[in-house]
Amino acid sequence: MQKIAIIGTTSWGITLSILLSGKGAKVRLWARTQREANKIRKKGSERLPDVVIPKEITITHQIDEALDGASAVILPVPSDTMRQNISRIANHLTRSTIIISASKGLELGSNKRMSEVIAEEINPRFHVNICALSGPQLSREIIHNLPAAAVVASEDRSTANKAQRILTCPTFCVFTHTDIIGVELGGSLKNILALGAGIADGLGYGDNAKSAFMTRGLTEITALGMALGANPLTFSGLAGLGDMITTCASPLSRNHYVGVELAKGRSLEEILHTMNQVAEGVNTTLAAHDLAQQLGLEMPITEKIYQVLYENYDTKQAAEELMGGNVKHELSGRRWRLFSLFRQQKRTTSKSS
Repeated sequence: MQKIAIIGTTSWGITLSILLSGKGAKVRLWARTQREANKIRKKGSERLPDVVIPKEITITHQIDEALDGASAVILPVPSDTMRQNISRIANHLTRSTIIISASKGLELGSNKRMSEVIAEEINPRFHVNICALSGPQLSREIIHNLPAAAVVASEDRSTANKAQRILTCPTFCVFTHTDIIGVELGGSLKNILALGAGIADGLGYGDNAKSAFMTRGLTEITALGMALGANPLTFSGLAGLGDMITTCASPLSRNHYVGVELAKGRSLEEILHTMNQVAEGVNTTLAAHDLAQQLGLEMPITEKIYQVLYENYDTKQAAEELMGGNVKHELSGRRWRLFSLFRQQKRTTSKSS
């Protein structure tokens, strides 16, 4: 029987625990304290109050028990705790342990992707085992066996294939990818767009406006992804477009919820204080804004969301400025390179015809 360690009792962590236990894996779910482990064992999770956790899942606060003999360790933790959590388990990893990041965010300060954070904290011999899981993954749907698809990426194709076999379940189809940069950035950056989509919905702007915003936003984050080494086509897949559609449209999306509440005039501090889960888009906006400035990239949507979150900019004014923005070629933007790729493709086509 395959042994899987899942670090953290987030809603996504519990969902993955139940999914993998249901397909026959021996799952060990790690909680931060004995008190937390006992509480979940007796009463279930406050984040998923209607969900019964199968008794077959071991819930432990002992990290050595969680990792003992594990063929894979999954980290569905907030991005701001990833470094702390991977440091905690680093000495328990082996050459054969598959390490799966299931976090969609960037580290504040360093602006690094989660796979980069993991790589810095573990033995370099184990870097080949790092992969990232992303895609449209609303845990409240998946945990009730509604069908979903995702993508797991690793620079090593063999590692991605191993992770795929571990994660795929009857109602959870997992595809593979080797562009881990694009998969991680797609999963992280779309949360910025979800904040904006929530603002648009909160202001009652309608579907036309939200569609335009989402499309322009996808182009913008693709440009940033390319500047950081991602394949632009990755952003048209599950980790980009697929995840964006779900996160921007669903009332189950935490980031969309934050946007809606901002449009109502509530402060960011007040909104976050009332939430029992993390809205990754808040920190990701700060990291992406910093990256755009470092790279000299033109990212008007990220800039406006940043102003709303961190400079108390009026949400309605920001939305109006975005919708009435400077009109240029759809693929153009300062240092985006997307327009140059378009022209290059056009020249190639002309020569071949």
